[in-house]
Amino acid sequence: MSGEEGSESLETTIKPNLSVRNGTQAVAFYKQAFGATEVWQITSPDGAIVAEMSIDGARFLLADESPEHGNFSPESLGGSSVRIDLLVADPDSWQARAIAAGAKEVFPVADQDFGYRMGRVKDPFGHHWLIARPLGARQIE
Repeated sequence: MSGEEGSESLETTIKPNLSVRNGTQAVAFYKQAFGATEVWQITSPDGAIVAEMSIDGARFLLADESPEHGNFSPESLGGSSVRIDLLVADPDSWQARAIAAGAKEVFPVADQDFGYRMGRVKDPFGHHWLIARPLGARQIE
């Protein structure tokens, strides 16, 4: 909102917040699978966590699910309506690393007719990741 103190330097961003069943395990998985770093973490007295992670500067949050606040993991919902697109220079090696860390392959990395080299994995917490790069000089519109 404009007019609030300090808001003039705030850049508008969208930051995914992934609900998971075991936040501590999720932090470890994203570190191993995608080379993520932990920016910060808050742990409640009952052991539930909220953490901000970064993959090469692209930040996202993850938190233990809290049904009392309307935050459910894909495991509780039986699926997810959101997928995360991870654009990287070498999707083949990124997908291989994610699978080695415990992700399940949904489809292998391959050149797609719509101008991307892309594969898809499902992480152990039910979130789907499209791992891709544009082919040739194709521009993202």
